[in-house]
Amino acid sequence: MFRGHITEQTAILLSVTKWIFLSSFIGVVIGAIVTFFLKTIEYSEHYQHKLPFPYYYLLPFVLPFAVWLIRTFAPSAEGHGTEKVIEAVHKHHGKIDIKVVPIKLIATVLTIFAGGSVGKEGPAGQIGAASASGLSDILRFSDADRKKIVICGISAGFASVFGTPIAGAIFGVEVLIIGVILYDVLLPSFIAGFAAFTTAQYLGIDYTYYDLHYYQSIDLDPILIAKVVAAGLFFGLVSDLMVTIINLTHKGIEKIKLNVYLKAFLIGLLLVGIGRLFGQQYLGLGMDTISNTLNPDPYFAKDLPWYAFILKTITTALTLGGGGSGGVITPVFYVGATSGHAFGAWFDYQHITLFAALGFVSVLSGATNAPIAATIMAVELFGLEIAHYAALSAVISFLVTGHRSVFPSQILAMKKSEILEVKIGKEIEEAEVELERKEVSRFQKIRRRILRKKMKLGK
Repeated sequence: MFRGHITEQTAILLSVTKWIFLSSFIGVVIGAIVTFFLKTIEYSEHYQHKLPFPYYYLLPFVLPFAVWLIRTFAPSAEGHGTEKVIEAVHKHHGKIDIKVVPIKLIATVLTIFAGGSVGKEGPAGQIGAASASGLSDILRFSDADRKKIVICGISAGFASVFGTPIAGAIFGVEVLIIGVILYDVLLPSFIAGFAAFTTAQYLGIDYTYYDLHYYQSIDLDPILIAKVVAAGLFFGLVSDLMVTIINLTHKGIEKIKLNVYLKAFLIGLLLVGIGRLFGQQYLGLGMDTISNTLNPDPYFAKDLPWYAFILKTITTALTLGGGGSGGVITPVFYVGATSGHAFGAWFDYQHITLFAALGFVSVLSGATNAPIAATIMAVELFGLEIAHYAALSAVISFLVTGHRSVFPSQILAMKKSEILEVKIGKEIEEAEVELERKEVSRFQKIRRRILRKKMKLGK
C-alpha cells in the first residue's frame, strides 16, 4: 500500500512538473504573438482618421477581400474564431491549420480598420490555439496532449487580450462544454493564461480596468438586490436577442442566391449606410462607448440612445454574415454595457454605471454560457465589491438565455430547467428542447380547464 502511494505521488509530481514547463512556454510564446496582433490593431486604428474620407467607406471593398483571403488560404479561419476552436477541440483532437495564424491576423486587422463590427478576443483565442497546435505538431505530441495544449492556447489567447488572467483561463475551459469544467486542464490553463498575460504586459500592452469604488459604501440593499435580479432577467433576454439575430442573419445571408463576393460588397454598402444614418459609434470595436458607459461620471454617456445595444447587434450580425473576420466577444461587451446603461437609466439612475458593469459581464455569461468566467472577470475588472451582484446577475442571465449560444459547437452537458427534456451530449445547435411529457400533460389539463370555464361563461 505504501509503495503504491509513493508511485501515485511520483507520477502526479512528474505530470505536474511537465505541464508547468509546457504551459509556461506556450503562454510566453502566445503572449508574444497576441501582443503583435494587438499592437497591429492599435497601429491600424491610429491611421483610421488620417484617411481623406470616413474609414468605414472601405467596408464594401474590405469584406469581399477578407472573404477571398480566407477562402483561398485558410478556410478554417472563417467566422469569429472561438467557434472554430471549439469545433477543433471536440472533433479533431485540437488539430488546427497553422496558416490560420497569419490569415486570421491579417483579415481581422483589415476588418477592424475598415470599421467592421467585430472584436479581437475570438481571433486572439484562435491564433493562440492554432499556434499551440503547431507547436504540438513540431514536438510530436499525442492527440490527448495536443488537445490539452490547444486548450492552454485558447486560455493564453483570451487572458492576454482580456487583461484578466484568471477569467481568461477559466473562459478558455468553461466555453468548451456547457455545464462541465475540464479539471484536468485547469492547472495548465491557469499557468498559460498567467504567462501570456505577463508577457503581453512586459511587451507593452496596457490594459483598461474600471474603478467602481464609488459605490463601495452602499450596503446590501434588498431593493437594489431586487433590481439586480430584474436586470439579470433583462440581460438574459438581451443575450437571447443577440444570439438569435446573429444566427438568423447568418442563415439568411447564406440563403441569398448571389455571388459570395457581391453579397459581401452589398452588406458593406449597408453598413456604410448605417454608419451615415446613425453614426460610426456602432461600427468597429466600440471601446470608447464601452468606456463611457463604465465611467462613474454619467456625463460621458449622456447622449447614448437606449437602442444602442440593438444597433450594435445588427451591425455585428451583418459584419460576420458578410464575411468579415473578427470575434464576437467585444460586441458582446458593448451590447452588455449599453443595455445595462439603458436599464439603469430606466429604473435606477443612481446606479447606472453599476448596471452597465453588470450588463458587461452578464450578457457575456448568457451569450457564451460562461457564468463562472464572467463573475471572475467582474472582480478582476471592476473590483471585489461588485462580486455578489455580478454573480447573481450573471447566473440568472445564463439560465434565462436558454439552450443557445453564439458558439453553436459548444457541447451541451446540462439542462437549464427541470421541466424540459434536452438531448445531453449534443452540440448546442443540434439540441432539441421540449417540455417533459408529464409537464406537457399538466399544461394540457390546465388548458382544458380554462376552455371549460370559458364554455360555461359563454352559456
